[in-house]
Amino acid sequence: MSRKLLTLLFTAVVALSFVSTVAMADVAKGQKLFIKKLKKDCGISGAVFAGKYTQAEWKAIQDAGKLNEKIAEICPAAKPLKERHIPHVYDFVYNFASDSGNVPS
Repeated sequence: MSRKLLTLLFTAVVALSFVSTVAMADVAKGQKLFIKKLKKDCGISGAVFAGKYTQAEWKAIQDAGKLNEKIAEICPAAKPLKERHIPHVYDFVYNFASDSGNVPS
């Protein structure tokens, strides 16, 4: 019985580590990715880009899985982001949205 319990516990820990990867997105990394991947093609700063929408609007865009589409609308010359970059850029734009009161440095 204890072996089954340990196996179940280990499986749960491993599963949670994979799920929590998305929750570990980083605002600073998102800002660096914006500067590296989007700023030149967009021709605007990260503050202006993130300020295009409110936090609720950015959340709705992310929840719908349309962040790359919205980036293409704002910056037609920009290449789509890789899937692994999207959570970081989302955290950046959400944190610096028009209604956040935050300004990127």
